[in-house]
Amino acid sequence: MREAAFVKQNKEKWVAFEQAITENFRINPDDLADYYIQLTNDLAYAQTYYPDSKTLLYLNSIASQAHQKIYINKKENKNRIIEFWKTEFPLFFYQYHKTLLYTFILFGVACCIGIISAINDASFLRLILGDSYVNETLNNIDQGDPTAIYKSGSMVGSFLGITINNIRVALLAYAFGVITSIGTGYILFSNGVMLGAFMTFFYTKGLLFEASKSVWLHGTIEISVIVIAGCAGLVMGNSILFPKTFSRRVSFMKGAKDGLKIVISTIPFFIVAGFIEGFITRYSNMPVWLAMFIIFSSLALIIFYYILYPIYLNKTHAK
Repeated sequence: MREAAFVKQNKEKWVAFEQAITENFRINPDDLADYYIQLTNDLAYAQTYYPDSKTLLYLNSIASQAHQKIYINKKENKNRIIEFWKTEFPLFFYQYHKTLLYTFILFGVACCIGIISAINDASFLRLILGDSYVNETLNNIDQGDPTAIYKSGSMVGSFLGITINNIRVALLAYAFGVITSIGTGYILFSNGVMLGAFMTFFYTKGLLFEASKSVWLHGTIEISVIVIAGCAGLVMGNSILFPKTFSRRVSFMKGAKDGLKIVISTIPFFIVAGFIEGFITRYSNMPVWLAMFIIFSSLALIIFYYILYPIYLNKTHAK
C-alpha cells in the first residue's frame, strides 16, 4: 500500500485518538486499550514499509503519549525513585545526546571568548567578575592563599547556600528556554564567559594550577550539571522552534516536561557539588594526588551517568 493511501485510510482514527490523549478527554479504558492496539499495529506496519518517514514519527509520538495515558494510574513500585535514576532517566536522556553536544559546544565557545577577552583587556576581568571579588582575591593572593574565598563561612552554611544557588542557576537556565533556545543560550553564554575570565585571572597571576586544584574539586560536577541544565532549556526552547509533527502547543508541553525531567536529574549532583565546596574545597593544602582523584572521579561520574550509561542501556533494551 502506498504511504499516501495508508495515511488517508487511517488519518481520521489517528487524529481522533491523538485528540483524546492530548486534550485529556475522558475515554473508556477498554476503548483506549483497543485504540492503542490498533495504533501499535499501524506503527509496526509503518516501521516495516515507511521507515524514516514523517508518518512513522507521527505514530511514534502518539504511541508514546498513549502509553503514558494507559499507565497513568498504574500502582507505583516502592523503589520508583531509585528506578527513575537507575533506568528510566538514562534511557530517556539518550535521545538528547546530540542536544547535550550542542550545549557543550556553545558553553565551550563562550569560555574561549572569556579567555581571549580577559587576556587582551585587563578591565574585562573586573567587568565580568566584579571589583569586590577581584580585590578580595588579589588580597588573598598577596597573603599566599589565592583560594581563601572558599574557606569563609561555616561548612554547613556554605553547603546549603552554594547548593541552593546552583539549583537556582540550573532552573534559570531551564526556565529561559520558554523564550526559545535563545534565552537558555544567553544563560549558558554568560556563565561560559565568566568561567573563562575566572580561570584566566589566575593564569595571569601564575596560579592556574594552584587555583584549578581547588576550584575544580567542586567545579567539575557544578559546571557539568549547569551545562546539562542548559541542555534541558534547549530541549524546551527547541520544542517551540521545531515542533515537527506536533502542534506547537503540544510540542512545547512535551519539551517542557522533558526539560524538567533533565533538570530534576541534576539535583543530586548539585548536592554533591555543594557538599564538596562546603566541606572539602576549603582544604586547599590537601595532597595533589587526592585533589586529582576527586576531580577525575567527579568527571568520570558525570561522563558515565549522562553519556556512557544511557548508551549502554539503550543498546541493552534494543536487543
